Amino acid sequence: MLRHRCFLGVKSALTALTVFVCLTLAPALMAAETEESLPLKATGLFQIGKLTVTNSMLVSWIVAIAVILFAQMATRNIKTVPSGAQNFWEWLVESLYNFLESIIGRDLVKKTFWFFATIFIFILFTNWVGLIPGVGTIGWGHRDPTTGIFHVDRPLLRGANADLNMTFAMAAVFFVLWIIWAIQANGVGGFLLHIFGPKGETSGFLKVVMVVIFFMVGWLEVVSILFRPISLSFRLFGNVYAGESILGAMSNMVPALSWLLPIPFYFMEVLVGLVQAMVFMLLTAVFTLLIAQHQPGHEVHH
Repeated sequence: MLRHRCFLGVKSALTALTVFVCLTLAPALMAAETEESLPLKATGLFQIGKLTVTNSMLVSWIVAIAVILFAQMATRNIKTVPSGAQNFWEWLVESLYNFLESIIGRDLVKKTFWFFATIFIFILFTNWVGLIPGVGTIGWGHRDPTTGIFHVDRPLLRGANADLNMTFAMAAVFFVLWIIWAIQANGVGGFLLHIFGPKGETSGFLKVVMVVIFFMVGWLEVVSILFRPISLSFRLFGNVYAGESILGAMSNMVPALSWLLPIPFYFMEVLVGLVQAMVFMLLTAVFTLLIAQHQPGHEVHH
C-alpha cells in the first residue's frame, strides 16, 4: 500500500511538473520551432547516376560501416576467455538471443535471429548517432544580418531514422521476410487457412456460419497485415523526428543557454533511442510468432 501511494505521489508530481513546463515554455518553444524546425524531407547532397544521396542516407551508411567494422574487429581473434570488444559483442549478441528465445521460442529464433538482432543493433546506434553534436547543425547555410546567428539550410548529416524513407524501407524488408517465414511455416494453403479459416471445433449449420464469419474477419486481418509496415515505420519515424525537433527547438529557444537547455533532453533521447529499437524488434518478433506458431501444444517460454 505504501509503495502504491509513493508511486501515485511520484506520478502526480511528474504530471504537475510536465503541465508547468509546457505552460511556461510553450510560447518560447513554438517560436523556436517556427524559427528553425527540422524539415520533413531529407536534403540531397550529391548524385550517383540517378540516385540522389541524402544526408540521412549518408548517416545510415556511416553507422552500417562502423557496426560491421566493429563486429569484424571484435571477432577477428576469438579467445576462450573474451575481453574488451569481443566481450562486449558476445554479451550483446548472447543477451539478444536469450531474450528473443524466451519470447518466440527456440526453433523460431534460430531462423529469424539474424534479422531481429541486426535491426535492433542498427536502429539503436542510428538513433544514438543522431544525437551526436554536429548532426543536423553542421552544413551549408547563411548568417542572419540582424542577429549575426548562422542558420544551417542544408545540414551535412541528419538522423537516419528521422527520415520516413529509412524507417519504411526497414518495415518493408520485414514485411517481405514475414511473408516468406509465414509460407515456410504454414505453406501457401496453411497461410490462407490461418487468415481466413474458421477457428475452434464446430459442426453442422454452426460450422457454416463460422466459416462465413471468419472469412469476413480474414479480410480485416489482411488490412491489418498490410497496415503493419506503415505503423512500424511511422512509430519509429515519429518518435525520432519529434526528439530531434525538440532538441533543435531547445537549442534555439534561448541562444545564451543553447549549450545547457538541451542536456536533459539528450538523456531522455538516449533512453528513447533504446526503447524504440526494442519496440521495433519486439513488434516484428511478435508478428512473426503469431503467424509461425500454429501447431497446437507449442509452448512459448516466458
